[in-house]
This record gives sequence, C-alpha cells and structure tokens, in this order.
Amino acid sequence: IVENALRRFSEDRTGMPDFALESGGGSILSTRCSETYRTKVALLSLFGFPLWYFSQSPRAVIQPDVHPGNCWAFRGSSGFLVIRLSMPIFPTAITLEHTPKALSPSGKMHSAPRDFSVYGLDDENQERGHLLGVYTYDQDGDAVQTFTVSEVYERPFQLVEVQVTSNWGQPDYTCLYRIRVHGTPADTL
Repeated sequence: IVENALRRFSEDRTGMPDFALESGGGSILSTRCSETYRTKVALLSLFGFPLWYFSQSPRAVIQPDVHPGNCWAFRGSSGFLVIRLSMPIFPTAITLEHTPKALSPSGKMHSAPRDFSVYGLDDENQERGHLLGVYTYDQDGDAVQTFTVSEVYERPFQLVEVQVTSNWGQPDYTCLYRIRVHGTPADTL
C-alpha cells in the first residue's frame, strides 16, 4: 500500500500526464482581460518609496510548485486563462490544485476558485470555445481535484481556456495555484 502511494505521488499525484505543464512544453497565451492582483506591500523600496511589488505571473499555474502564496492571483472573483498545451490532445480530465487548507496560515481558502468552466479553442482569439465542462472546486475536499471532461468532441485541442466565475469569498482576488490538462495525444489515435 505504501509503495503504491509513493508511486502515485511521484506520478504528479494524478497518475496522468499533464499536457499543460510548462516544463513539458505547455505555455500561457493570454489572460484575456484578467488583471494580475498586486499586493499593497512593497518587497523592495528605496528611502521608503516602493520600487517593486510582489506578484506571480500566470505561468505559476502550469508549474508544479504549489506552496502557499506561489499562485497567480487575479483581481476579483472571475478571470480567464488561455493555455497552449504541449501537443494537440483529446481532453479527458482537468485537475485543479489549490494549496492544502492545512498549510494556509489562516486555515481558510477564501481565495480558492469555486465555480469554473473549461473550453477547447481553435485559436487564442476565439471568443467562445467548445465547452469541455462546468465544475465546482470543493474547498473542503482534497487539495488536488480531478474533473472528468463532460463534453467530448471528435477533434483534438491544443488550446484550452479556463474561466473562473466565482471564488470562496475573497472579494479582492482569486488564486490559481495549478491547472493540469489530461487527455490522449491526437497522434496516438
């Protein structure tokens, strides 16, 4: 049992390839109109004047580090993210990961996404994609939650758009820690 658990953990906790992973060839194409949230605390100042405020880029979402604070925070409770996958795939599942509640300094997950939908896109400027599914992230569930694609298409996608429509109560910002996209490569069928 322990050996199986360790193997699953070493397999990125899902046991499925992540085609959005930056080190595997995935990239962020756009955040559409979503604005990165910048904290009010300067990390670098000179003579008391702020020079640099800390904020993570949207690239944090396709990287494996999900330590507290290492997320892309966008202003408000709704936002968009367009991801180019490492190759065209037939999507089968989406995994959303937030930092575990036990690691949150406040013990709360108000900034976690709540309701979100995922679309397959033909090109990054497409306004409305092909709906892959509408989901709810459970703040009381596991930190890593996998959602099965509910709308299956007979064509592959290399671009996906994630639309977050609500969070768990944080009025100022929403944090996206990690999104994984799973599926079957188009060239294997």
